[in-house]
Amino acid sequence: MIKCLLIANRGEIACRVIRTARHMGIRTVAVYSDADADALHVRSADEAVHIGPSPARESYLVGEKIIAAAKVTGAEAIHPGYGFLSENAEFAQAVLDAGLVWVGPKPASITAMGLKDAAKKLMQAAGVPTTPGYLGENQDPANLQAEADKIGYPVLIKAVAGGGGKGMRLVEMAVDFADALASCQREAAASFGSAHVLIEKYILSPRHIEVQVFGDSHGNVVHLFERDCSLQRRHQKVIEEAPAPGMDQATREAVCAAAVRAAKAVNYEGAGTIEFIADGSEGLRADRIWFMEMNTRLQVEHPVTEEISGQDLVEWQIRVAAGEKLPCTQDELEINGWALEARLYAEDPAKGFLPSIGRLEVFRLGEGQSLTGARGRIDTGVYEGAEVSPFYDPMIAKLIAHGETRDAARALLSEMLNHSKVWPVRTNAAFLINALAHPEFAAGQVDTGLIGRDGERMTAEPKPSPQALTEAAMAMVPRSLCSGFRLNGPERLTAPFLLDGFRVDVMLRGPGSEHPVATMLVAEGGMVWQLAPWRAAGAPGVAAGDGSILSPMPGKIIAVEVAEGDSVVKGQKLLTLEAMKMEHSLTAPFDGLVAQLPFPAHFSIRCICFDSTN
Repeated sequence: MIKCLLIANRGEIACRVIRTARHMGIRTVAVYSDADADALHVRSADEAVHIGPSPARESYLVGEKIIAAAKVTGAEAIHPGYGFLSENAEFAQAVLDAGLVWVGPKPASITAMGLKDAAKKLMQAAGVPTTPGYLGENQDPANLQAEADKIGYPVLIKAVAGGGGKGMRLVEMAVDFADALASCQREAAASFGSAHVLIEKYILSPRHIEVQVFGDSHGNVVHLFERDCSLQRRHQKVIEEAPAPGMDQATREAVCAAAVRAAKAVNYEGAGTIEFIADGSEGLRADRIWFMEMNTRLQVEHPVTEEISGQDLVEWQIRVAAGEKLPCTQDELEINGWALEARLYAEDPAKGFLPSIGRLEVFRLGEGQSLTGARGRIDTGVYEGAEVSPFYDPMIAKLIAHGETRDAARALLSEMLNHSKVWPVRTNAAFLINALAHPEFAAGQVDTGLIGRDGERMTAEPKPSPQALTEAAMAMVPRSLCSGFRLNGPERLTAPFLLDGFRVDVMLRGPGSEHPVATMLVAEGGMVWQLAPWRAAGAPGVAAGDGSILSPMPGKIIAVEVAEGDSVVKGQKLLTLEAMKMEHSLTAPFDGLVAQLPFPAHFSIRCICFDSTN
């Protein structure tokens, strides 16, 4: 058995691996960048090694530094987590060449399944059904446009070396193809080092079904059933669940058998996921489910599989890497109940899901067990007081609920989110609560386009209830606000407060607190507001927009769409910013003229638009 394990990752997944390793009696080594010097995974490991500056390309993506850290600490094995170098065959081979154990599939398997075009050809040869599309080498934009026209719109442009929803664009009309291709190729080159793409027919009622597979070095391959990851936003998974709603036993057996064939075709060892795209227009049917790609690593959503199977997949990974046989045979695995996972992101849905960075002055996530016996689980890589930086993915936690039924698990997950309190960093908790309550999701009738069709309903921010405001105000109101208050005076009075910069009048009962505080947080429905006493003289106003466009976070300008003097219309794209591993568009607030395009230090972007109507 492995005695010392280095985790070549950060955040939630690094903490997740450390937890299982500690349970197995294995010593752990963390690696960290400048930004992560005081991160939770660094605090949790037995030892930690600094590997470079904050940008991932100078730290977590430098394989030589990670291998050197393993050598100097006496680590025998390296676990890559997911993302970063987890599906890099060259790094996996370098780990093996250094005499270390690689906790993952063989480099040859990563290579075989890592390029989407080659993987699809391999699956076709193995008898696994695949979606129609273009897998050719000719990457000339004109040729790719012609192939897309031939397939018929809508189509998906996908980075051959992509994953995690990055390097992917949906194109619904031919006129949009060229711009979408350029954007996809930029993102693919930045994220994966290759701009090579393939084109697939886009399924109009698509459901994202994936199967967890596991292989060992003794020739055994099993599946641990399916997951449904259909609720997505811009190809990024939002809520995942296992098993898939509406999956009958015959379809499950057919899809899972195809997944096992796919894994055997590349002599697979370790944890992997075979992803399928299903046409859900007539329910889930085996003849309407096609291979999409294989992820040769542990998935972000692996906890839902752990919850329904009762297995620790990280322990399985470590045991298989150490040369052991799989802990279970296929006949010993069964589905128990239902599990859902929500990805809690540091982002602001009200501002187009822009990532939110800063110090987590309050970070309390709702845990619990329902009366139905459903139980909750939280996987996170941050803590109260930690910093959310602009350098990495904005996911700060995963909230998982398991129950006997889907409704029981869904209800508990909603309660967990409802009782979460994060401030001043914004999160998508309210968005997730709205998604769980959406009639189509509640009924299990989800396809990947649901958020795109009805996103406004899910992004609608709730307002604090009068009861929540009153309780918060009562706990903080100073007597000075209670003008003319007397012990024998009225039991009810109205006092003014600031709620995130806006005046609200709160009905109070009784005398208020003897020990008032300056501010208080009101938390409800996944939202957090700051409540403070109103001071008329110093009350902040809300100025009208002057057309100034400021970058919402540090980042890199990768495209400028306008020039000084250009006329623009409201909503027109001005600049494209790359930050937190994603591209973000900065748009004009109203019709006008571009007056200036200066670029100050720290990638702060300022563009002045004068309202043409004034």
